[in-house]
Amino acid sequence: MLFTQLWFVHCSYSQIHDSNYIQPTGILYDAGGHKLHLNIQGNGSPCVIFENGSGDFSFIWNLVQPEIAKFTKTVSYDRAGYAWSEPGAMPRTGKQICLELHTALINAGIHPPYILVGQSFGGFLVRAFARYYPKEVVGMVLVEAVQEDQKIFMGGDTQMRIRNFAKGRVAPAPQTFFTPHDTLQEPVTLNTEIDPPLDKLPGSVQKMQIWAQSQPQFIKTVQAEMDWSPEDVADLYRHKGELAYMLGNMPLIVLTQGKGGFDGRTDSLHLENERLQSQEALTQLSANSKHIIDMNSGHNIHVEDPATVIAAIKEVFMAASKHTSLK
Repeated sequence: MLFTQLWFVHCSYSQIHDSNYIQPTGILYDAGGHKLHLNIQGNGSPCVIFENGSGDFSFIWNLVQPEIAKFTKTVSYDRAGYAWSEPGAMPRTGKQICLELHTALINAGIHPPYILVGQSFGGFLVRAFARYYPKEVVGMVLVEAVQEDQKIFMGGDTQMRIRNFAKGRVAPAPQTFFTPHDTLQEPVTLNTEIDPPLDKLPGSVQKMQIWAQSQPQFIKTVQAEMDWSPEDVADLYRHKGELAYMLGNMPLIVLTQGKGGFDGRTDSLHLENERLQSQEALTQLSANSKHIIDMNSGHNIHVEDPATVIAAIKEVFMAASKHTSLK
């Protein structure tokens, strides 16, 4: 979902019963005392790992993952507190999230090398994963990824950089073991809204979306991620250009929506140029990169124009497998 929309969560609900529970599409694996839901499809290597935007679930990749699974192993998953995954330790720092994913992958027998695909908020998470486990990542696709200079509109007409919301907090060491507290089952109500472009997903996936976005822990989880994310974005900015924060010669494709939605504003040209420049800057993370602007899509390219995402993953996969440059 759109990263900026998740700073303010507004839902309308109608009553449902426990009979609305939907079985997981994958299997829950230990992530250090709590379990994460992993949907594993296909066979082969390198394995492609999908990282969702904030507020999104593993099945957001439904139009992409099955096509990639035709030629290699793939994993989509739900971060702690989303859908079928159990809540994780606080605060929800990038390092904590990456540790949990890495632990679950190993416990699931999903070994490197990995190609990481991250959308929006998931974009800077896969960059963090590559930083913490540099020897395990061989390729990357950034889909409308958050960038350290990115601005968002905050409830009005003024744009602010995400990193400006940082409070200077120091990230604690990630918790390697966390057991969720047993709580009484909260009454579940159903948020039946399916916002575009999620209405492009199959009906069965839309039912999963309705169930998952209605879980009591969902909004708390999104808010916890949004609370810490400015700190991580500020960290990226402070270390911009440093070797440990770069991707070397790793195959990298940056996918960007064609229009930023600024039409009708007097400063539309300036905002559009600034947006495209921030996305172009992501290509500088690797000496083996390319930037693709998708004129057929908005922010959710993996839903609106999945063929473009599929093609980008295939291209990175081939370059990583053959140790060649992107064309």
